[in-house]
Amino acid sequence: MGELIMSAPVAGLTSKDKITAEDVAMLRREVFADGVVSRDEAEELFALDQTARDKCGEWAPFFVEAVTDYIVHQEKPEGYISEQNADWLIRTVSRDGMVDSRTELELLVHVLEEAKSSPGQLSAYALEQVAHAVIDGKGPLMLGGELVPGLIAKAEVDLLRRILHAFGGDGNIAITKAEAEVLFRINDRTAAADNDPSWNELFVKAIANYVMCSAGYEPPTRETALRRENFLDEAGPALGGFFSRMVSGGFAAILEAYHSPGDIEAEWEARNRAAEALARRAETIDADEAKWLAERIGGGQRPLRDNERVLLALIRHASPEIHPALKPLLDKVA
Repeated sequence: MGELIMSAPVAGLTSKDKITAEDVAMLRREVFADGVVSRDEAEELFALDQTARDKCGEWAPFFVEAVTDYIVHQEKPEGYISEQNADWLIRTVSRDGMVDSRTELELLVHVLEEAKSSPGQLSAYALEQVAHAVIDGKGPLMLGGELVPGLIAKAEVDLLRRILHAFGGDGNIAITKAEAEVLFRINDRTAAADNDPSWNELFVKAIANYVMCSAGYEPPTRETALRRENFLDEAGPALGGFFSRMVSGGFAAILEAYHSPGDIEAEWEARNRAAEALARRAETIDADEAKWLAERIGGGQRPLRDNERVLLALIRHASPEIHPALKPLLDKVA
């Protein structure tokens, strides 16, 4: 951030290494007095967050609100985060590629939720924070000792879903390649673990959304495509049995397993009817994405995992044309 000249109120708080509820009330008056949170004020708050060891419960919500106000609403155009501002935020919260506090992680996610549009690297960076914890046992999510490295629990799935939904604001429909790469890395590194069943649901929907949005095949909105109520609801608590039916029962079992009124398949069908002519002219999955998916699923050199089988089954059913690069893998779920 360069040399930071602090205002007198902030400098006083830094010197005493403690932030009380009264201090937060004073800061709120100071920072929001003119209705504008400036870059200097945002950097002052970062400095306080990083140096004060004793912070009251009121600090984190205020910090997140104030810095979000600057990054989302004060920089032009309002609500749209530029590449430069995204880079500034990542640089400011990063220590060796990771954020080091839950407050800064919450800020990152909240910024994504509040923005109308944001650069892809911001969402990918937020997802990386979950990957650091799940795969390597590093980062702020490890604080408290509840997370088990090498295993993805419901709390981590919920955070991943929240990040993906947040980035899917105005115009950000498809899951990006950078996001999909992080999700596949998590899947690879936790494949042998007893992961929460919600991980399989999120993984299948997110990767299907990425590979099926490339060539004119109109996708559902990100919120629809990722919504937990749809698509795999019929699996029930015994998700393993659902995967077994999907794998062994062919097309009829695929439809029976997850088709219900108002689910994602029905929404895709309605949208695709509206764009039927376009869908006939285009391959849903182009050559680059077919190659990418085949490589991520081991190029056919290892046994398919359950959630990968479901992913391929969904693609086989929903794609108007199947790219040849995927045929060897799709034959395994025929």
